[in-house]
Amino acid sequence: MDKSLDDIIATRPRNGRRGSSRRGAGGRAQILGTNAPASPAERARAGPKTPKAAAPAAASTTNAVEKIMVSNLPQDVNEAQVKELFHATVGPVRNVTLHYDASGRSKGIAAVQFTRKGDGHKAFQQYNSRLIDGKRPMRIEILVDPRVAAPATLAARVAPAATAAATDNNSGGRSVLVLHWRI
Repeated sequence: MDKSLDDIIATRPRNGRRGSSRRGAGGRAQILGTNAPASPAERARAGPKTPKAAAPAAASTTNAVEKIMVSNLPQDVNEAQVKELFHATVGPVRNVTLHYDASGRSKGIAAVQFTRKGDGHKAFQQYNSRLIDGKRPMRIEILVDPRVAAPATLAARVAPAATAAATDNNSGGRSVLVLHWRI
């Protein structure tokens, strides 16, 4: 006990006490066997990681599976019948899921996944509004994969507003207000 308290504290190892808040950058990361900072504050100090290759996202767009929703089906139609119809007339079907209510009755809605691109559009053209049993029209909707980029934003697709000169050539480019009064 010939040392002062300051000397004892100075020679004592710092990583064995009080949790991870005093470990500094990399204390927990070294324990876990990685070089990444462990806490959110340490990650913010370390800066952003280099992004990995975007190959999975690109692969999902090239192997895009088209999916359609078929509605207004009779309650006695089953998944095998839906699969057989689309497989025989449109193309190979990956999966068919028929929707049921709480009591187990068919809701008349089926989700159909095709393995080839373009088969969903083909099914839409062939079967949308076609009558089943001569009385009920089958409805087909093409579902869009949110991971696939849309061709353009809605703002870019909306036509610009018509100018007053273009809509009313007789007014010489001025706006004309016509009021009709009934007496």
